[in-house]
Amino acid sequence: MKIVVLKFGGTSVGSVQKIKKVANIIGNYVKKKYKVIVVSSAMSGVTNELVNKSRSISRNFSESEYDVLVSSGEQVACSLIAGQLLNLGFKSRSWLAWQIPILTEGKYKNSRIQKINKNKILNYLKSGGIPVVTGFQGVNSENRLTTIGRGGSDASAIMFAKFFNADKCIIYTDVEGVFTTDPNKLKKAKKIKIISYEEMLEMASLGAKVMQPVSIQDARLNRIDIEVKSSFIKKTGTLITKRSNIFKNKIITGISSTQNDAKVTLVGVKDRPGVAASIFKPLSKNSINVDMVVQNISANGKETDLTFTIKNEDLNKTKKILFKNKEINFRNLIFNKGVSKISIIGVGMITTPGVTFRMFQALAKKNINIQVISTSEIKISVLIDKRNVKKALRVLHTEFKLDK
Repeated sequence: MKIVVLKFGGTSVGSVQKIKKVANIIGNYVKKKYKVIVVSSAMSGVTNELVNKSRSISRNFSESEYDVLVSSGEQVACSLIAGQLLNLGFKSRSWLAWQIPILTEGKYKNSRIQKINKNKILNYLKSGGIPVVTGFQGVNSENRLTTIGRGGSDASAIMFAKFFNADKCIIYTDVEGVFTTDPNKLKKAKKIKIISYEEMLEMASLGAKVMQPVSIQDARLNRIDIEVKSSFIKKTGTLITKRSNIFKNKIITGISSTQNDAKVTLVGVKDRPGVAASIFKPLSKNSINVDMVVQNISANGKETDLTFTIKNEDLNKTKKILFKNKEINFRNLIFNKGVSKISIIGVGMITTPGVTFRMFQALAKKNINIQVISTSEIKISVLIDKRNVKKALRVLHTEFKLDK
């Protein structure tokens, strides 16, 4: 049985007219003799509307009821898609998580799919049916609805591709694929034809919004090839696959930038073993994600300045936690919301010397000051003034020949 999993994002099913186009795309795969499993997100804007309703009820809205509430958006979209497929003469029906069931583990709002019972869906496929499955949701051991994090419909599609051994997993969205950088910030951005899981994971983690990082990690662990393409334009998309499938002559694959970073600096921290742990432990307990970290020890070795980055929305909470922390002593606390992180990503830098120098020199020539640096095997990130983001993207895009 030749199975394809087609996932449609919120923008792809954002209106009745768009849902009609989606049904035509699905029908084309059926005509090519594929057995099609459809996974759908909620219509664009619906989940945010439901979240806002929960907040209007209570600041501490029940997490289990939150999952029931926000998962209802997918139910609506799937019913409309199945309804249109029936209207076109296909056999189809919507499937909710509990009807399959899709079994999850973990906390409400952020569960993970552990198992998908295949029998009902397989029988329906064999009968010529097109199952339209609600993404983003599952059922836990207590038979309660759960959700698997914002953007979780991608993860649903990838797990369906895994459990059903699908020939293809295609993520339909509102963009043609993955670009070398954000095309809204740089018109010269080019579509990437093929990218490794590792590069895509870095790009998603560092600001690219095409796919949720957890979904890419699921695909990587299960070796599921993913194609990302537009539901509005008939063009080939971007293939996300393992490194060994890729032959390329570019050192750098893409450049990411962030929008909402803040820099925090503790000046004159009394240096002693465990001081960094004392700073970051309460932040971790309050679910504040710390990113780039730099520590400068004074000449006498008694004090240190410690700088790190967080998300802007966590800044006020971070201030309160640091000022209340009796385990640390410091002379001053400095905050800066006007920063952004620029990252170059590419597996080619593993075997290519001089990449760091080229990045820093290119930025220096444009008088762009680097505030913080962090690196990994396939990524170099720098923190710069937010006002210089577009200029930095332009110069790095040209330096690493991504324009061509």
